[in-house]
Formats: sequence, structure tokens, C-alpha cells
Amino acid sequence: MRLDKFSLGGRVIEKEIVEHQPSVGIVAVLDGNVILVTQYRHAAGKSLLEIPAGKVESGESTLDAARREMAEEIGYSGALRPLLKCYLAPGYATELMTAYVATKLEKVPRGKLDDDENISINKIQIKRAINMCLSGKIQDCKTIAALLAYSKLY
Repeated sequence: MRLDKFSLGGRVIEKEIVEHQPSVGIVAVLDGNVILVTQYRHAAGKSLLEIPAGKVESGESTLDAARREMAEEIGYSGALRPLLKCYLAPGYATELMTAYVATKLEKVPRGKLDDDENISINKIQIKRAINMCLSGKIQDCKTIAALLAYSKLY
């Protein structure tokens, strides 16, 4: 956390900023399905359905982070292509997420999950997942942005 002071429209503004490492998200596509994870999110007070995602470790590229997160969270490797970049909460945080599309998936051993991760894996038909975004059943912003971008670009 940091407290910034800056000038805006002739006034001095104070703003608390959460400094966060860059992150990655993966739209993992397998046989007409997207692989999503369900995990408890304490700030939301419930479990959310999300694309596999995580932070970029120090010295790691976003591509390497996407490969690592995909193996850890869903137990797959595959061909990765950039999909989009977006700030997750630009009003108060620095986190910039790079999302990738993963295809040609192959099973790999799942890696060690972080202490706060209790993940279940879900394979959902892509069209159904898009409808879940639009109906409010999927409420995670990175997942909504990535799936809607995927639906328009692929």
C-alpha cells in the first residue's frame, strides 16, 4: 500500500494505491470447452468460477507465468497466444493482467498450489460459459473480459 498525492483539476488529491505485481490469466480451450476453476475468494465471501490465473513472479515473463499457472491450477500445458491486457482495478491498484488463449492442451502433473488456493476444475462448453458471463452467474471481471474477448476473436 502507498498513499499518493497528486494534482488534478487544480486540487491536491490523496489516493491509497495497492501495489501489485503483474498477473496472467488463461482461457484454456479443450474440445469446445473452456477449463475454469472454482475457488473461494475471501473478499467476495464466496467461491467464484474463474479462468486459471496468478501473479507473475519476480524475474518471470508473463508467458512463463501463464505456463506455470496453467500447470499448477489445471494440470495442462499447451500453445499460448496473447489475448488481451487489462488493469483489474485501476481506481486503486496497479495490477495489469495479460490474458492468453491456450490450445493444443496436454495433461501434465499439477503443481503445488498456494496456501490460499482450494481449487476445483470445471470443463464448461464455451457458449455456456459466455452465457454465464452475460447472465451474472460468472462474476469475476478477469474471467468475463477474457471470455468475451475470446468469443469475439476466435
